[in-house]
Amino acid sequence: MLGIVSSALLLIALDNTILYTALPILSNDLGATNSQQLWIINGYPLTMAGLLLGSGALGDRFGHKRVFQVGLVIFGSASLAAAFATNPEALIAARLLKGVGAAAMMPATLALIRISFAAERERNLAIAIWAATASVGMAAGPLVSGTLLEWFWWGSVFLINVPIVIAASILMIAIGPRNLNNPARRWDAVSSTQALVGMAASVLALKTWAEAPLNLPLALISTVIGGVALTLFVRRQMRLMRSATEPLVDFAIFRNRGFSGGVVAAGASIFTIMGLQLVITQRYQLVEGFSPLEAGLLVTAMAVASMPFAIFGGAVLHRVGLLLLVAGGIGTAALGTGIVIAAAVQDSLPVLITGLIVAGVGVGASMSVASSAIMGNVPPRRAGMAASLEEVSYEFGGLVAVATMGSLLTFVYSRALTLPADSENMISSSPAVALSSDDAGVVSAAASAFDSAYLAVLVATCVVVTLGALGCAWLLRRYTPGTESQAYPDNH
Repeated sequence: MLGIVSSALLLIALDNTILYTALPILSNDLGATNSQQLWIINGYPLTMAGLLLGSGALGDRFGHKRVFQVGLVIFGSASLAAAFATNPEALIAARLLKGVGAAAMMPATLALIRISFAAERERNLAIAIWAATASVGMAAGPLVSGTLLEWFWWGSVFLINVPIVIAASILMIAIGPRNLNNPARRWDAVSSTQALVGMAASVLALKTWAEAPLNLPLALISTVIGGVALTLFVRRQMRLMRSATEPLVDFAIFRNRGFSGGVVAAGASIFTIMGLQLVITQRYQLVEGFSPLEAGLLVTAMAVASMPFAIFGGAVLHRVGLLLLVAGGIGTAALGTGIVIAAAVQDSLPVLITGLIVAGVGVGASMSVASSAIMGNVPPRRAGMAASLEEVSYEFGGLVAVATMGSLLTFVYSRALTLPADSENMISSSPAVALSSDDAGVVSAAASAFDSAYLAVLVATCVVVTLGALGCAWLLRRYTPGTESQAYPDNH
C-alpha cells in the first residue's frame, strides 16, 4: 500500500517542478507570454490547494480508496491532454484539471497510510517516507524533465505520468484495502469555492502588481476579490463551528504549537525548494547555456541530500524531538540558501552545489517530521481535517513561492533591463526571447538584468526561509529532546 500511494504522490510532487527546465522550450514552441508562463506553472498547485480542504471531506464521505481512484483517472487524462496541447490556453486548462485530480488523491494517500500503520514508530517512519517522496519528487522534477527533453519533445514530461497512473490503478483494485465510507459526512461546496476563488484572486493580484506596465484596475479588482473571498471563508468556518457543524477548518487546532510549527515548517520547506529551483534552472539555461538535462542535474543536489535525512528524521523523532529537527532543519535550509547567494555573487558553480546540498539536508530533516507533528497533534476526529491542512500548507507554500518569486523575477528584470536604443521594441519580450536574440547588445543587457533579478529572488527566498526558521523555533521551543512530540501518538 505504501508503494502504491507513494508512486501517486511522486507524480503529484514531480508535476510541481517538472516544468522548470521545460519552460523555456515550451514557451518558445507555444508562444507563451510571461503571464501565461506563470499560469502554466501556477494553475496546477493553485487548483490543488484550493480544493484540498474539501477533498478530504469527500474522501470521508465516499471512501478514500474510491476518491483516490477517481483522482488517478482525472490526473492521467489531464496529463494526456497536456502532452498534446497546441496553445498556452489548452495547456493551462489541462494543468488546472490535473490539479483537480491531484487534490482528490493527496488527502487519500495520507489517510490510507494512517489506516495501514497503527503503531506510532511504524507510522512515523511511513509518514517520513511519504514526506521524503514528496520532497524528492519536487527536487527531482527538473532532472526528470531535463532527461526526457534530451530525447523527446516537451509533451513527454506529461506523458510519462500515464503508464504509472494505469499501473497504480490496477494495483489499487487488486491489492488495495476495502473502501470505507461515511455517508453522514458532508462536502461543503461553498467553503471550497470561497477558498479556491480567494487563492486564485490573491495569486493574480501578486502577479499583476509585479507586471510592467502595471494594470492597475486588474490589480485592484483581484486584490479586493481575494481579500473578500478569504474573509468570507474564515467567517463561514467560524459560523459553522458555533453552530456545531463540521467546518472545513477548525481554527482552534492551531492553538497547539506542535501543529502550528509543523504547518509553518511544511510551508517553509516547500518555499525553499520551489524558490531555489524556479530561478536556478532558468538562469543556468538562459544565461549560462546549460541544456535542460544539465540544469536538472544541477538542482538535483537538493534531492540527493534530502532523501537520507528525511528518513533519518522520521526514525529518530521520538528521541530528538521537534525543535532540533524542524527548527534546526529550516535553519539549515536558510544557511544553504545563503551559500547559494554567495555562489551567485562569486559566480561559482561548486559553491552553488554546496549551498544546494546544505539546503537539501535542512529540507529533508524538517519535512520528514513536519507531517508527524501535524497529524500527531490533533484529536482523532480532526485527523482528516489535519491531513487536508497539511497538504494545503505544502501546496500553498509552493504556490506562494512561485507566485511571489516569479513575479519578483519579472519585476526586477523588467526594471533592470536597459536595451540599446535601436532594440527597445524588445522590452516587453520574455527573457528567453531577449537572451536568444542575434543582437549581442540585447543579449548582454538581458543577461545583466536577469542576473540582477536572479540575485533579488535568492535574497528574498533566504529572508522568507530565515523568518520561517525563527517562527518554528519560537513555536516549538518547548519540544526539546526527551519531550513528547505528539499529543495524540495513537491518532491513526
